[in-house]
Amino acid sequence: MSNHPINDALSGHGRTMAADPNRVDHRVIADLIAPNTRLLDVGCSDGTLLSLLKTTKGVDGRGIELSQRGVNDCVAKGLSVIQGDADQDLVYYPDKSFDYAVLSQTIQATHDPRAVLEHLLRIGQKAIVSFPNFGHWSLRLQVLAYGRMPVSKNLPYTWYDTPNIHFCTIVDFLGLCEAVGVTIEKSVVLSRRGLQLPETMPWAMRNLFGEQAVLLLSAD
Repeated sequence: MSNHPINDALSGHGRTMAADPNRVDHRVIADLIAPNTRLLDVGCSDGTLLSLLKTTKGVDGRGIELSQRGVNDCVAKGLSVIQGDADQDLVYYPDKSFDYAVLSQTIQATHDPRAVLEHLLRIGQKAIVSFPNFGHWSLRLQVLAYGRMPVSKNLPYTWYDTPNIHFCTIVDFLGLCEAVGVTIEKSVVLSRRGLQLPETMPWAMRNLFGEQAVLLLSAD
């Protein structure tokens, strides 16, 4: 697999996606993973999620991370991680070579989210994707009240220095899943306080009140 120059917009979790042992989406992802399975973490940053999954689920984990600093941090933790670009290097992975392919808080920082999602579902038996919801009511209110691109805890940068390329809402991502032909096996939508919204709540309401989403996906 070839290495590529570091690109801030695709540095895994470089700035907006800084790894945090208290990140709620990491705990949700861990709950979705079956024990003792093989997993690829795409955009794995400093390896916090991989370490959590190895410790709590005994996974055989691999990672791909664009930033050299992230790769170095992972290697220092004894993790099997290589430097690579999610937009360019997933094509080299064989079909169904992992039980899970995980993309945590990174899809909005890729150049071609559809192609990346298709590769995740090709590489893994299942894919898990988490992302911040640009449709949250507080972000809508900021645009309405101030007429400027919103800033939040999960989207903390201004429009001119954000590493994110494709902001999306939960409803937008559902549309992508439909276009690609994806089955949503499990959906977890988290409020601003990190609480799970009821799965019985209509998508429009979860799109309004959810700050981030974690979806377990499989190909039809």
